[in-house]
Amino acid sequence: MAKLNQIIAVEKGVKSKSLQDITAAHQKVQKPALLAGISRTYQPKDEEGEQLPPESTRVQVKAEDVLREMAASLTRLFDVTATKDWANCAARADVSVDGRAVLRDVPVSYLLFLEKQLTDLHTFVKKLPVLDAAEAWSLDPSTDWWKTDPVRTIRTKKVPRNHVKAEATDKHPAQVEVYYEDVPIGYWTTVKFSGAFPARRVNELVERVEKLQQAVKFAREEANGAEVTDQRVGEAVFGYLFG
Repeated sequence: MAKLNQIIAVEKGVKSKSLQDITAAHQKVQKPALLAGISRTYQPKDEEGEQLPPESTRVQVKAEDVLREMAASLTRLFDVTATKDWANCAARADVSVDGRAVLRDVPVSYLLFLEKQLTDLHTFVKKLPVLDAAEAWSLDPSTDWWKTDPVRTIRTKKVPRNHVKAEATDKHPAQVEVYYEDVPIGYWTTVKFSGAFPARRVNELVERVEKLQQAVKFAREEANGAEVTDQRVGEAVFGYLFG
């Protein structure tokens, strides 16, 4: 007895061949010359007249044969697809992580949906904002934000000063150079806040998503290993259509 994963493996090839056969059948019946034949003989008006050989063209394509060939090709496709879809209704598996079943008896179609969603979630989680590792953070219960310890810094102001390069004389004024000096005038106390995640938390989330991804893939493989019952629907369909 075949398994579901074997049916899935051959389905693509069967689809491709059926498409080729349908295209070929369509091309055949769209060419009137292939469907037409003729036979004619010539008889002169009298015995002295010119004798001409008979002419004939055989029918190359019979429409009924084209239908029969196409039905045979599509019957295989219909049967393979039906076998897969019937089996998908019954093929189920548990999704287990670290020995614990997260989901039970999950059908294959939903496992495929989960795989796609978890791929998107993995991308999202890996890009979550992380707290700046250069700072020391602690959780502030009053705001539920992360915060740093207070840091005190000096606020300064530039104050002009005069530097006498040369004293005044009775002939020349004093030579004075103006410069600016940073003078402390106050203090800033700064506390930084953040709504980002600690790196540990992001790593934990990524690990969980990846574990569930592996579990879903394993469950899908297990479900696809279920034995299938061959379905024979193509003959009934084309027996009605072309019979």
